[in-house]
Amino acid sequence: MSIVTVQLGQCGNQIGFEVFDALFSDSHCPQGLCSKRENEAYQASCKERFFSEEENGVPIARAVLVDMEPKVINQTLSKAAHSGRWKYGQHSCFCQKQGSGNNWAYGYSVHGPRHEESIMNLIQKEVEKCDSLNGFFIIMSMAGGTGSGLGAFVTQNLQDQYSNSLKMNQIIWPYGTGEVIVQNYNSILTLSHLYRSSDALLVHENDAVHKICAKLMNIKQISFRDINQVLAHQLGSVFQPTYSGEGSFHYRRNPLGIDWQVRPPLSGLPTRGKMSLNKEFHFNTSIANLVILRGKDVHSAELGAFKDPALYTSWLEPVHAFSVWKTQRAFSKYEKSAALVSNSQFLVKPLDTIVGKAWNMFASKAYIHQYTKFGIEEEDFLDSFTLLEQVIASYCNLGF
Repeated sequence: MSIVTVQLGQCGNQIGFEVFDALFSDSHCPQGLCSKRENEAYQASCKERFFSEEENGVPIARAVLVDMEPKVINQTLSKAAHSGRWKYGQHSCFCQKQGSGNNWAYGYSVHGPRHEESIMNLIQKEVEKCDSLNGFFIIMSMAGGTGSGLGAFVTQNLQDQYSNSLKMNQIIWPYGTGEVIVQNYNSILTLSHLYRSSDALLVHENDAVHKICAKLMNIKQISFRDINQVLAHQLGSVFQPTYSGEGSFHYRRNPLGIDWQVRPPLSGLPTRGKMSLNKEFHFNTSIANLVILRGKDVHSAELGAFKDPALYTSWLEPVHAFSVWKTQRAFSKYEKSAALVSNSQFLVKPLDTIVGKAWNMFASKAYIHQYTKFGIEEEDFLDSFTLLEQVIASYCNLGF
């Protein structure tokens, strides 16, 4: 079951490269806890999902690269080719210089429709190379300008054309003190559109990853590449195969196998300005948790705490909400590793903050003209606010 990755914008292309490099490095890393046969099966499973192969034997990433200017794409192609281990396909890139600044509305309403056929044709060619398509992994910024708008547009097209295939978006939550003045507008527009067209959103917060680099890795001058490599290792440890117990490694149809749906609130929606998050969550209430253990001592790990009913909403039994995958095949250079994928209340407060900041700007009509001139009307903003208020209320209700 193969995954086609769509790398969008500077953020998506730079992270996408690090993800493929981490996956390739891991699959070719010898592991003492596994037999040679098991390592070969692991490598074959990884290659089938993320790479195809050229005649000269160099694996080619199953990816489409899209950006508004050639610089980042050319750098990404060059870095992969110069590694000598894997590369991107010659005809897997779309780059058309955009002429209206870094604008979400331009990406969604102008650039996307204008180049829809070219981009979707590239994606179709990658799909046709797959013996069996599992779905799409879309990597993009949440708060960026044209790239985020285009990412929302492309995801919507994927839903229209490949409705039976999984669409999973990996999005980067912006720094709380971001430099883009309209990042909160961009964020609510991106999130509301992806909520309608994506099957799952995997969220990484820039502030949290930055803290990992500073406090756990003790990096003094943190670069975007440092952050991207942490992201890539986290994603790789989640997406690589797990052992089936029958002499082979396998993937699930849903790569993460967890429940992404949240029940809507029972009562009417509060309006912005009246709604607040005064309630302090005594627990980070979840509807699904997945723990993935790799490497040494995985079978002796104590996971009883994840089965505590207090962690989950009242209408779910832990046995239905908690999953664990284990394999002695370690990931990359780590002797043992654990990854947690959780659908929980963790992002309620950051989401409420972004929506609140965007609403305050919207109420004063700040920068709205930058969007209306490209076809995003005030009604579109109101629809986004309404939908995200419902998401916030739904997650808040998990604690009752």
